[in-house]
Amino acid sequence: MNFKILVNLILLFIFQTAFGQIRIPMLISDGMVLQRNIELKIWGWADPNEKITLNFINKTYSAQTGKDGKWQAAIAPLNAGGPYEMQISGTNQITIKNILIGDVWVCSGQSNMEYPMERLKEVYADEIANANNSNIRQFLVPQTYDFHSPQENLQSGNWESVNPETIPHFTAVGYFFAKDLYEKYKVPVGLINASLGGAPAQAWMRKEALKEFPEYVQAAEKFKDDNYIKEVEAKDKTVNDEWYGKLNQLDKGLAEKWFDVNYTPDGWLTMDVPGYWADSELGNINGAVWFRKEFDVPANMTDTPAKIELGRIVDADTVYINGKIVGTTSYQYPRRIYYPDTNILKAGKNIIVIRVINNSGRGGFVLDKPYEITAAGGKIDLKGKWQYKLGTKMDALAGQTFVRWGPTGLYNAMIAPLLNYKIKGVIWYQGESNTGNPQNYQKLFSTLITDWRKKWDEGEFPFLYVQLANFMQAQKQPSESNWAMLREAQLKTLSVPNTAMAVVTDIGEWNDIHPLNKEDVGKRLALAAENIACGDKNIVYSGPIYKSMKIEGNKIILTFTNTGSGLIAKGGELKHFAIAGDDKKFVWANAKIDGDKIVVWNDNITNPAAVRYGWADNPQGANLYNMEGLPASPFRTDEY
Repeated sequence: MNFKILVNLILLFIFQTAFGQIRIPMLISDGMVLQRNIELKIWGWADPNEKITLNFINKTYSAQTGKDGKWQAAIAPLNAGGPYEMQISGTNQITIKNILIGDVWVCSGQSNMEYPMERLKEVYADEIANANNSNIRQFLVPQTYDFHSPQENLQSGNWESVNPETIPHFTAVGYFFAKDLYEKYKVPVGLINASLGGAPAQAWMRKEALKEFPEYVQAAEKFKDDNYIKEVEAKDKTVNDEWYGKLNQLDKGLAEKWFDVNYTPDGWLTMDVPGYWADSELGNINGAVWFRKEFDVPANMTDTPAKIELGRIVDADTVYINGKIVGTTSYQYPRRIYYPDTNILKAGKNIIVIRVINNSGRGGFVLDKPYEITAAGGKIDLKGKWQYKLGTKMDALAGQTFVRWGPTGLYNAMIAPLLNYKIKGVIWYQGESNTGNPQNYQKLFSTLITDWRKKWDEGEFPFLYVQLANFMQAQKQPSESNWAMLREAQLKTLSVPNTAMAVVTDIGEWNDIHPLNKEDVGKRLALAAENIACGDKNIVYSGPIYKSMKIEGNKIILTFTNTGSGLIAKGGELKHFAIAGDDKKFVWANAKIDGDKIVVWNDNITNPAAVRYGWADNPQGANLYNMEGLPASPFRTDEY
């Protein structure tokens, strides 16, 4: 027989056999959590007109594929419980094991939702070591995109229950959210983690939902061209490779081995670390800058496990101790924590050298972070004077086109395959990537919520989200802020039914877009779920929300909802209130609590017109709470 014909017959047999077999989506797999108290869908693919039998919890369900080979079975509502097994039979049989019935939540958004417990292992070491709860499970949706059409299945993925080996993969916010809910209700919780760092809201929306945003529709159409994507990615790669290739070629530090223990520094300047070399004699340049510091190590800190913390570095770093590499990080956001071999540190004088690469903006060491070496209970402070020298100066690296963040791409690949899977609701942490255009975010975000509900076909399921945390340098005077405007858009989105917002402007970090306190974020979302999703209407789940204002003489009287057991000023007098007349020139104001109201004034403003509270990138010191300990949302009265 002709070899080519034989190969084709074999391929045809494999294709026919694979198609004839019952197939099920990745989500329907061992360890899954199914939503309680609602009619469920179990679905898949097989030969056209094939009869499917499904056995689950002492009941038998039937289905039959259509001409398209798709089948679907409806499962009657079930109470929480498990574990159970499910058998699906046709030309073949599939057994799905260890199934729980509970509450299923989609966890979506950008990096603060994606942020895994792995990157918080120093903060939550005990939590990770003691985690062991088979009733809390996560399905990690693979991070990919598709600009052509909504996909029916995920490329990969599996359900994992919480234990010390798996918890590093869990979304930290989602884990603490699930933990709180399970501790209260003892109902299994399934998390479907569909999140991606840097993703703007429009990436999570289908094309039809973006019809009122023509600029996003136009971009989505452009990304449907695979050749265009290849060209963009090839161009970006070429630019990136050429920039770093030239950097490495020109860097005197690499050529002369400035990291070597036998190197004698010549002509090095000094600056304080942490800090930015833009503020030094070097000025605001890009390229590679080397830093060097000698430090003494006591004998008891040698030949033992050590930890090096170098805060955060903008943008990339390679760290050498005594001439040997102990760690490297390629971008600015992760915490720099390195664990050198036990033979690296030696008693007496040691040398640490750091090569810092900055491709745009201000390069250096982020302030108010730990810079130290710890071992055997001892600590060596690395802050202070360091020597530094320019390895090479470079033009700023051209910005990249991040294809994966294009409109519709993440919806098609990461959300559409979930739509048949019944859920309790969504928790969402996103917005940082939309602060460049906060004016359209309320409409965009509200449309996303409405459209997801429409496509899930489950009515107005709870949609719980996190308002942006405080971030960047606190300003001394009232000022405008894109971050404040986006928080306002999130606040106004509460007008969408069955939504709730967790305010976290008190637990962010001015110098880190990824604040480490993910536990309180999860807890505040869980409070919202208790009230909105679980029906515990006596739960105070939100801090004070601005309602209305009244002008009385030179004072403005503010009223609020969600005051709980009463309003309080945490830590002293109320702060971060500003007031203005008709000229909208805001100045800091006095404010006091009067029963369930706030009175705001400034003796120099005789005819006040508007008040703002917490209106800043970083409303440091804003301290209006209810007695339940939940912070008030920032707001302004001049836009209501």
